[in-house]
Amino acid sequence: MSVRLHELAHCRAGDKGNVATLSVIPYSDADYPLLVRELTAERVRAQLAGHVDGDVRRYELPLLPALQFVCTGIRDGGVTTSLALDTHGKSLSSRLLALELPS
Repeated sequence: MSVRLHELAHCRAGDKGNVATLSVIPYSDADYPLLVRELTAERVRAQLAGHVDGDVRRYELPLLPALQFVCTGIRDGGVTTSLALDTHGKSLSSRLLALELPS
C-alpha cells in the first residue's frame, strides 16, 4: 500500500538561480520517521528527473521536524533565467508532493 507525500506533508520552496531548496514538513510529528526512511535524496532526484540535472542533498532537521533538499542544476538555469514555469521552486515542490511512498 502506498500514500502520496502530499497526504503526509507540505512543502516550502525557495529558489535562487539554478538552485532550489525544498523543505518537506510532515503534518504530524509521528510521520517524520517514515519520511526520514523513505524520502531519500535519490528518490527526490528521481521524482524531479528532467527538471534537476545536478545533485540533490538532503538535510535532516529533527527538531522541527523537517527534511530539506537542496537541488542544484535546475533545468535551463532555474528561475532567474528560464521562462519555463516548471523550473520554479513552487512547481518543483508540487511535483515532489505527488511522490508515492510506501505506508
